[in-house]
Amino acid sequence: MGGGGSTRRVTFEADENENITVVKGVRLSDSVIDRMKEPSSPTGRQHRGSGAVNDEELKKRIAEELALERARRDSEAQKRRLFGKLLERERISSNEHLTRAILRERAATEEERQKAQRFARQLEEKDRELKKHDAYYKEQLARLEERVKPFFFSPFNEHFSPFFPISVHFC
Repeated sequence: MGGGGSTRRVTFEADENENITVVKGVRLSDSVIDRMKEPSSPTGRQHRGSGAVNDEELKKRIAEELALERARRDSEAQKRRLFGKLLERERISSNEHLTRAILRERAATEEERQKAQRFARQLEEKDRELKKHDAYYKEQLARLEERVKPFFFSPFNEHFSPFFPISVHFC
């Protein structure tokens, strides 16, 4: 009875009266025990002449039940293995998906950081350019004021200044 990698030993024994077969090393379900207790069909009662035939029939039924139980356990074990493989594939797939999403997010974050640095450099460059323009325009304004100064203090200007108020400072 050791099929399927089982190391359990099953022995059949008869009691003192040779009426009951004792099975050692096997645990039977309640349904199996109930079926064994049920009386067999009327044709089976006629053939019950000797205890050896009954023992052989009982051994055959027990062997069939054990084979069915072993097949059921094997089927359940195979289902568990398949389910485990499916779960493992799902886990791997979700990990790959998550890894790709993280990498995409990191790339987008890095791109945004580089973009912000580029804009900061452009802003600093514009600021320097505006300061240069400001300095240039102040210098030009100072030159113009120097060139125009003689005209404001001329005798001609003294007569017409009330009619043409001109401000030298524009800023």
